Amino acid sequence: MNRNELGRRIKEARLAKKLTQAEVVGDFITRNMLSQIESGAALPSVKTLEYLSKVLEVPMAQLMPEEEPSADGAADYTRVRAYFENKEYQKVTEQPDITGFSDELTALKARSFLALAAQADTDDLSQLQQAADRAKRAAQLSDKGLFANASVKSEALLLLNSLAGKLSDYYKSMIDSEMTGI
Repeated sequence: MNRNELGRRIKEARLAKKLTQAEVVGDFITRNMLSQIESGAALPSVKTLEYLSKVLEVPMAQLMPEEEPSADGAADYTRVRAYFENKEYQKVTEQPDITGFSDELTALKARSFLALAAQADTDDLSQLQQAADRAKRAAQLSDKGLFANASVKSEALLLLNSLAGKLSDYYKSMIDSEMTGI
């Protein structure tokens, strides 16, 4: 997304409404953040963009540069976010990239893979292996994009370590039982 163009459009919409930055931000974001967004120094999250669209009474599509996500992309992202909020984590992980929302989608996928890994039945070997794969994927995704999250990565790595220990114990018990049968 072209930050400068987006910031210019937000500023123009604000000035057209004859609003100060302080009047626009309310309790949602800081005036400093709005200033950074308008100058192109910062890129707003989808939630912030939705807020600004509502306050400025302009559609999100009007604020976004044409070469970037269409209203369909925003609708797709909103649908994926609803999956996440409804704890439909598997659906989130299966979503294809959404042009202009890759950072947001990556963050949601990282959290979804982590949630799925944590929910696995660790008494079932196939689920245990799948949980380890999901924890690894969560750790990989948590490092990417604008919304990289060290906390999610730490949680994923701790879970992966625990799952690896359980897998190790399982395979060790298999070997021990084979050795005693000799």
